[in-house]
Amino acid sequence: MTAQPRAAVHQLRLVAESFGTDAERYDRARPRYPAGLVDRVVAASRGREVLDVGCGTGIAARLFASVGCRVLGVEPDARMAEIARDSGIDVQVAKFEDWDAGGRRFDAVISAQAWHWVDPVAGPAKAASVLRLAGRLTVFWNVFDPPAELRAAFDGVYRRVLPDSPLRNLWSLPASTAYQTVSGTAVSGIRQAGRFGAPEQWQFDWSWLYTREEWLTLVPTLGGHSEFPPAVLAELLTGLGLAIDTAGGTFVMRYATVAVTAVVAGAGRP
Repeated sequence: MTAQPRAAVHQLRLVAESFGTDAERYDRARPRYPAGLVDRVVAASRGREVLDVGCGTGIAARLFASVGCRVLGVEPDARMAEIARDSGIDVQVAKFEDWDAGGRRFDAVISAQAWHWVDPVAGPAKAASVLRLAGRLTVFWNVFDPPAELRAAFDGVYRRVLPDSPLRNLWSLPASTAYQTVSGTAVSGIRQAGRFGAPEQWQFDWSWLYTREEWLTLVPTLGGHSEFPPAVLAELLTGLGLAIDTAGGTFVMRYATVAVTAVVAGAGRP
């Protein structure tokens, strides 16, 4: 994600469609999602037909498929979709708002780290139109929280290397601050669509030990980073690498996977 005004995020198509620049790196480096989230979505759904909106390279889709779900992905970037297909996920290339379901209906619609790129009102309305009666929409994001000293070091690197970029503030505040806005937008959009019951919010806490190499592999996959000139990105990675070296070469990233979920109202299809 980027530090852009949240109300306009879904209109930032250059950023939204930039992740396929190095789709293989994205698939290899991006964090996964906790089993507890997958299990809860499956347990709360009447069946196992799942639509993954903005499925990317299939990171979340594979987790749902591994527990017996039949997953169809919708992804606007053909480069990302190709990686997902190579891993066994059925994917159709389209923006979700424009996608033709062809009469298919699903027990659950999910979106992992992608719902902020979907129109906040048209997206839930489209999800409701493809959900079976009592089908569930669940959209979720990973929120990262490094150790305080490392956050401060990362913040210093971004401010030095990117003084004129909105991303200079990426580490200045806890990521939960930005994601409260994102999840709030999702809640508001679901309510405005008028097709769902009251939205709920779930949270799943977990952590991951990163090496210096693993984190520096992930950084270029973050929203907006692929747009930096190569020399700027190299300087950024050098500074981050030195910060991690100073911290001992590894660090534990605390993650919270935050989800917004709601059940379609009686207008859903049987």
